[in-house]
Amino acid sequence: MRRFARPGRVILLLLLAVGILTARPLDYATLHAMPKSVEKDYYLWRYLSSQKATRSEAEKLIREAKRINGKLAKAYRKKTGHKAPSHPGRTRKPLTAAQKAAEAKKKATTLSLLKSDDPWHAWLQLSPAMQVYVLNHAGAAGRKRLDHPVTPELFARLSTQYPFNQTIRRIRRERLPKWSKALLYSPAKKHRFTYRTLISLGFNALYRGKPAVGEMYFRLAARKSVKREEVDQALFWAYMSRHNKSYLQKLTRSYDINLYTLLARDILHVKYPRTITPALPKGHRLSRTVSDPIAWAKLKQKIFNKKVDKKALAQHYREADAVGYYSYILSKASRDTEQYFPMPYRDLLAKLPRSRQAILYAIARQESRFVPASISTSYALGMMQIMPFLVRHLAKKRHEKVNYDAMFDPRKALIYANDHMAYLTKWLKHPLFIAYAYNAGIGYTRRLIRKKHLFNGKGPYEPYLSLELVDNAQARHYGKHVLTNYVIYMNKLGTPLRMTDLLSFIHEPNKTDNFRKRK
Repeated sequence: MRRFARPGRVILLLLLAVGILTARPLDYATLHAMPKSVEKDYYLWRYLSSQKATRSEAEKLIREAKRINGKLAKAYRKKTGHKAPSHPGRTRKPLTAAQKAAEAKKKATTLSLLKSDDPWHAWLQLSPAMQVYVLNHAGAAGRKRLDHPVTPELFARLSTQYPFNQTIRRIRRERLPKWSKALLYSPAKKHRFTYRTLISLGFNALYRGKPAVGEMYFRLAARKSVKREEVDQALFWAYMSRHNKSYLQKLTRSYDINLYTLLARDILHVKYPRTITPALPKGHRLSRTVSDPIAWAKLKQKIFNKKVDKKALAQHYREADAVGYYSYILSKASRDTEQYFPMPYRDLLAKLPRSRQAILYAIARQESRFVPASISTSYALGMMQIMPFLVRHLAKKRHEKVNYDAMFDPRKALIYANDHMAYLTKWLKHPLFIAYAYNAGIGYTRRLIRKKHLFNGKGPYEPYLSLELVDNAQARHYGKHVLTNYVIYMNKLGTPLRMTDLLSFIHEPNKTDNFRKRK
């Protein structure tokens, strides 16, 4: 197989042909007229950070924000001298007198129990709901005093209480030895465990050398979730627990293309599923529209309106420059059962090595679904979701004027992303680690892969278990998605690649990174 190559310095000849979008003029009236959205929040941040905005305008506009992140809160505080409201336009319903009294009684019961000479015996006299409440409100020291042997029957009773999900997270985090043994018991038939809890209990069982218990919990998790990727994750780990290939057969029937369905097809030696790469006519009719975040905010309202005919709506975007919009709308029309993998801007990317093309496509698909006007809640910008601080850094390196709105030009975004990729690939050679660095930073990635228990090739469930143990949840999911996209795009670009082959050398530093000691 072809390894993930480190491309040399590639000069893109089309740089001069890429136009910089004209910055949107901002004033109070323009902002006030924008629909409440993440996109509007970004422009609010831009305006409040400027000299033009007045204190009075800031106090009015902050009430129109959809979500106030750290950047917007800082800009508001600097402009007004006051703290931004945590939930603009929303008020919490106050507790009734009866609710306050009930809560006070629970706290008093917890405090009294923990002060008693035999808190465990007192705790056993409580109802299951109150037992869970005490465990969740006792604090780490209190839970340590309540760390006693638990019977399977008691564990099953507690599993019928929804707040027990929170208790389990605390038991695992605090490593309470006696309670931890109970996590290998079976829950009640009418348990209220969430998918997240069931999956974590499955991994806990595998870690403790109880694959049969792990399989049980993974089976329960597969039945619990309605999200296809979560179902597929549970089915894959049920297979890994006991190697029953019936779970793999179910995975091959999944409509979703993800890490787990590709691994199942590799193990069964089955072809990868069909994907859709739209070939749309060229044109520039929509080029300015698709680069407008407010137009995108308005379009999303239509996309998620159940009364709108999404297939008809998509036809308005049958143009190469709008392939991201076209694919996204049709994907939602199919409820994500149709898997779109667009390959736009071939004239810009074709001169790059295939591995670089594949990782840029893989990231663009995960970050924005190729929508040029995308803005995240943290104000990552454009198709490649480049953070403002990185825009400033890359602009400085390129000796260009900082223009955040230029990131809504997909070609400019790709050029900036490629520059950043050139830096990342000096240190990282595997697409999984590159994905972690693109999402969570190269410093986080360095610390992650230096952890001795991750990606070291040791253990019966490697390298797959390491993928599940990444502590940053966002980076964990992001890495798996980008890795999947990368494999699909490498195949589309004419380089045959299987997921198992790509992961087979993840533990070898000389092939994957420059941070770990080489053998």
